[in-house]
Amino acid sequence: MTDINTWTNFKELQQIISSDTKGHLLEGGKKYKLHLPPGIPASDFWSIVVYDFLSRLIIHTNQPWPSVFSTNKKLVYNNDGSVDAWFGPKSIKGKENNWVQTIPGKNWFMILRLYYPLESWFDKSWRPGEIEEIT
Repeated sequence: MTDINTWTNFKELQQIISSDTKGHLLEGGKKYKLHLPPGIPASDFWSIVVYDFLSRLIIHTNQPWPSVFSTNKKLVYNNDGSVDAWFGPKSIKGKENNWVQTIPGKNWFMILRLYYPLESWFDKSWRPGEIEEIT
């Protein structure tokens, strides 16, 4: 089961995800995918930012901002309006716009933020998928 904690002030909701579908901490040397179903419930915008597990600081990689976010004009949506976010030390060909670089040898976690979350979050009719390791 994925470790999930949620905090909200109704302007911004934060969901912390620190483990995969098998309950393992997220590892910087592995590849992962997070599926966000269609209708992501944010009336303003949403983002996923990656943090170092030990320091709790945003990870420092070759990317200027380790994130996937809805206001990115290059973000790739699936045909049904869903989004797949990809994480790992190297990008997967064709997935670069939805990819966050991680650091081998370091554990990490992500925060999914919904700005001005919609009712589908609160009534639980929308939930993100669990993060799964890609082999």
